[in-house]
Amino acid sequence: MRDFINRTVRDLPPSGIRRFFNLAAEMEDVISLGVGEPDFLTPWNIREEAIYTLEKGRTIYTANAGLMELRREISRYLQRKYHLEYDPATQILVTVGGSEAIDLALRSIVEPGDEVLIPEPSFVAYKPCAVMAGGKAVPVPLRGENGFKLTVEDLEPLVNERSKVLIFPYPGNPTGATMHEEDMRALCEWICQKDLFVISDEIYSELTYDGDHVSIASMPGMSERTLVINGFSKAFSMTGWRLGYGAGPKDLLEQMTKVHQFAIMCAPTTSQYAAIEALRNCDRAVEEMRQEYNRRRRLVVASLREMGLSCNDPGGAFYVFPSIQSTGMTSEAFCQDLLHHKKIAVVPGDAFGASGEGYVRISYAYSVEQLRLALGRIAEYMQEHP
Repeated sequence: MRDFINRTVRDLPPSGIRRFFNLAAEMEDVISLGVGEPDFLTPWNIREEAIYTLEKGRTIYTANAGLMELRREISRYLQRKYHLEYDPATQILVTVGGSEAIDLALRSIVEPGDEVLIPEPSFVAYKPCAVMAGGKAVPVPLRGENGFKLTVEDLEPLVNERSKVLIFPYPGNPTGATMHEEDMRALCEWICQKDLFVISDEIYSELTYDGDHVSIASMPGMSERTLVINGFSKAFSMTGWRLGYGAGPKDLLEQMTKVHQFAIMCAPTTSQYAAIEALRNCDRAVEEMRQEYNRRRRLVVASLREMGLSCNDPGGAFYVFPSIQSTGMTSEAFCQDLLHHKKIAVVPGDAFGASGEGYVRISYAYSVEQLRLALGRIAEYMQEHP
């Protein structure tokens, strides 16, 4: 059978996150701080709308690009939240989660030999999607002392005539890093000079804590060379509904829709109707969740610093990325030892790229009670391993 399997797929390593948590799943009484999933239920009015549409039998295929009503709501949402203008008929595609939109974009842009610049540490799917599209993934190491922000200085040595796409993942997973307007001015000028296309993953855009999110697509000269990726999993606590979208230049969206048409047909109909309700009537619920995440963020950062672990103050998402270099252990060894001795599961930083070595990812998408208990065990571990 091995001879029949595509070598590119066969040679891809499995997710470092999944590998580690398969080990954790075999143990009893483990407290996991590793899953990047909201612990809130999907707001009731969203669930109620889904139930209503099922009762009404609205279960047929939608248009390949998604319900026009939903695309109009996405267009309005992007305009009122981030000052972005997109034609719902030609510039928005509804996908099966934000991850599908990333995959479609790379398959529609990248040709063999093209290079995709990927800031790291970052979401584990970027590199495999670039490779499966036939491109070469080029890691761009980010620096903890710079808050894991992306700069021209980080990119300049890695760009050549084959460079085509830049992934722009802010707010970031696993670091929680954000980029504001002042951070992006020089970077955007440089991107335009180098004629790069940007895939901006903004799935955590609603979960920012040190100022409003600014989309790179809103910066001068960037709208025509940027695809915005967003969705409903994180902000609206709709992970299992599998719904996202891409918004960008008409010509690109036409090709992405073509691939989506043949591979998927359309995103789940029930989820699309539920998403309309989310965009129209859930601003307050999203804000309440954001405030609770912010409360947890402050608790986790303060606790980690008290126990001697250095960490940046994450400006977005729901992750903290503390350095464990003071322990003298690798990320993998630290996580394994913490799991076996204290039954706390966190993710090794190198699961998100080589530049994540020396860090671990801790999610605070858990109750304060769970977080306090877990942080107490981590503090015990640090006292035992000074």
